Amino acid sequence: MVRQPLTPEQIEAGRRLGALLRRARAGRDLAEVARAAGISPETLRKIETGRLPAPGFGTIVCIGEALDVPVQELAATWRGSGPPLEAVS
Repeated sequence: MVRQPLTPEQIEAGRRLGALLRRARAGRDLAEVARAAGISPETLRKIETGRLPAPGFGTIVCIGEALDVPVQELAATWRGSGPPLEAVS
């Protein structure tokens, strides 16, 4: 199976999601959060930096649970309909 290249909109969505996750992690150790989510620190780093702009649903659910961020908020941010990143604490 050949993956279709991501669109510029999908890449930007991944950047928004990554920025939200970085802010939500706020000082918590990346490896600690990754361990709590059941993923590798490298995977979390790639998502946070936008190098993995379309992570799997299960991965996002687990990260959201580890950071106590509702899936609805993560989805809204990815779609661009969430609160501005400056408003996210």
